Amino acid sequence: MDSLTQIVLGGALAAAIAPARHRRAALLAGAALGTLPDLDALPLMLLSDDPIVNMTVHRSFSHSLFVLPLLGIAIWWLFKRFGNGRVAEAPTRWCWAIQLALVTHPLLDAFTVYGTQLWWPLMPPPTMWSSVFIIDPLYTLWLLLACVAAFFLRERASAQRVLAAGLVLSTAYLGWSLLAKSMVDREADRALAAMGLGDAPRFSVPMPFNTLLWRVVAMTPSGFVEGELSLVADDRPMQFRGYPSNVQALRQAASIPAVQRLTWFNHGFMKAQVRDGQLVLSDLRMGAEPDYTFNFAVAEPDGNGWRAIPPQQLRWPWQARRRLGEMWTRIWNMPAPDRPSTQAAASSGDTPATSASK
Repeated sequence: MDSLTQIVLGGALAAAIAPARHRRAALLAGAALGTLPDLDALPLMLLSDDPIVNMTVHRSFSHSLFVLPLLGIAIWWLFKRFGNGRVAEAPTRWCWAIQLALVTHPLLDAFTVYGTQLWWPLMPPPTMWSSVFIIDPLYTLWLLLACVAAFFLRERASAQRVLAAGLVLSTAYLGWSLLAKSMVDREADRALAAMGLGDAPRFSVPMPFNTLLWRVVAMTPSGFVEGELSLVADDRPMQFRGYPSNVQALRQAASIPAVQRLTWFNHGFMKAQVRDGQLVLSDLRMGAEPDYTFNFAVAEPDGNGWRAIPPQQLRWPWQARRRLGEMWTRIWNMPAPDRPSTQAAASSGDTPATSASK
């Protein structure tokens, strides 16, 4: 999640657990601890110029449920031993405050689609429950209001009630997001099964800043299909559009370390294409066709195959304002029933992607 959300989550938790007389200090300490795991981005930027390393090492060791509890104990001991006396005065409460401010950071990140390596140094594919967007005001708002109110209310009993309310409402919103995701997945399963894609790898993710409009992507032998579902407007089965991916080139380049790393990190949800003589891989989880946040050039032709090149992150312009406007309209309106499904011709000899609607 975004930094503000992690700050107010850590602050609200620490302030709710620490003694009332320590509330302001706990708000500040929790805010610092809540953002601490994301500081792994600083050494990555300084030590590595490989964008794939920077992407896939972020949310690893600093977000591990094996590492953070040990770090929390170390921080607690240091402040208990050398601090100004607050931690020593209420060691049990402060221990819980520090631990939860740290550990809830990666757990909240796991609700997004980016991928969080909760079990580092073990190497299962990163966790991506993908039920909230990385910025969701309806999650953050309750925590922000609670932290601001608690800061001014200080030791009053009403501060504790406000903090509890903020934590309950924000947690309830996460629960709603999981329920919404289950409804979307159920509709997607029906539509994809009717298209003969019942066993296709797939993921669902909310569109930016909300949990009412969802995007579903399923992989096909020649590419992928993409569809949207509005929990407000839609009253008929999902429609999917098919898009090509250069799956032949992706198979040929499968032994390249950068390709292997990306395949592990994004669970294989990638689009491959050849642009300017380079093999470019786009992470399908973040963005929507044809605009994706992460695009990497990883190889160039080498006879009948591909040769690794130093990975480069590519960016091309896309109209964010138009995209967000279309998304807002789509939340409240269904597409026309006779809207044609787009079937794009595949590149480099690939067959067209499956595209159908029910």
